[in-house]
Amino acid sequence: MKDTYEITPMMTKEDATALILIAKKKKGMTWEGIAAAIDMSPVWTHSACMGMNAFPADKAATLVKTLDLPAEAEGVLTESPTKIWTQAVPTDPCIYRFYEIVGVYGPTLKALIQEEFGDGIMSAIDFDMSVTRVSNPKGDRVKVEMSGKYLGYNAW
Repeated sequence: MKDTYEITPMMTKEDATALILIAKKKKGMTWEGIAAAIDMSPVWTHSACMGMNAFPADKAATLVKTLDLPAEAEGVLTESPTKIWTQAVPTDPCIYRFYEIVGVYGPTLKALIQEEFGDGIMSAIDFDMSVTRVSNPKGDRVKVEMSGKYLGYNAW
């Protein structure tokens, strides 16, 4: 007797992200609203929805229900991500970590800025930044605060 196997395409993190973006748009939801529905921060929620973080099982279940996603998405959302981007990587450890932050959270920051202000950017010319130490029982924290002027894109 010959064994036969049926090949069934499996949902990927990229597929789940596409479904999330479609559902978000169809439902007219914001990242703030989705984050509130799953009781997480908007920054983390967007990053996880973009496949850059793994959802805890309960948060994945709530997201699937909130956005009416296929049940298969729940398992995919809990999978550990592979964080890949194609730009050249700096070798200095401190600079590399900032590069990693932008690689992981850059699309999230862009989405949240544009959701709040419209189609545009945060200026790095008219820009303030501070770095401070914050005491923490688990080890001191580095706090980086950035403030840049919002520049809307002009329609031509």
